[in-house]
Amino acid sequence: FTMNKQELEKKVFLAARDQGVSSVLFRNAHSRKLGLNATDAECLSFLMMNKVATPTELADYTGLTSGSTTAMLDRLERAEFIIRKPNQNDRRGTLIEAHPHYMQLASPLVAGVQQAHHELLAKYTEQELEVIADFLTGFTKNVTEQTRIIESRA
Repeated sequence: FTMNKQELEKKVFLAARDQGVSSVLFRNAHSRKLGLNATDAECLSFLMMNKVATPTELADYTGLTSGSTTAMLDRLERAEFIIRKPNQNDRRGTLIEAHPHYMQLASPLVAGVQQAHHELLAKYTEQELEVIADFLTGFTKNVTEQTRIIESRA
């Protein structure tokens, strides 16, 4: 049984949706294991992806107010999950990094899925990986653009 283009598009769309849901469920399990609420986990996820951020960038990413961001950072610093450092480019500014203690706790929790992903990717040719990367990049761009549109509406 071969699927037509419309059936294949639906299959890909549903698989992408399911991937998004599974990512949220994985992040929630990871967060619970570390005693984090969803916003704290988002902050740490942002730091793991970007290595360093300003409090303003973290507020924008998490949707928190300035005061709530400060409270979150205080909480994460007490738990030794983040480090605050002076911003060399802005005397009054601060930069936030993930603390090695957090990375030590979090790394084993993601090692299994990272290994499974590497094994999955190894099955594909370079040309197939280019198509997969193009799709995921485009899909992410679409979601990001639509998120901005929703947030910009009064």
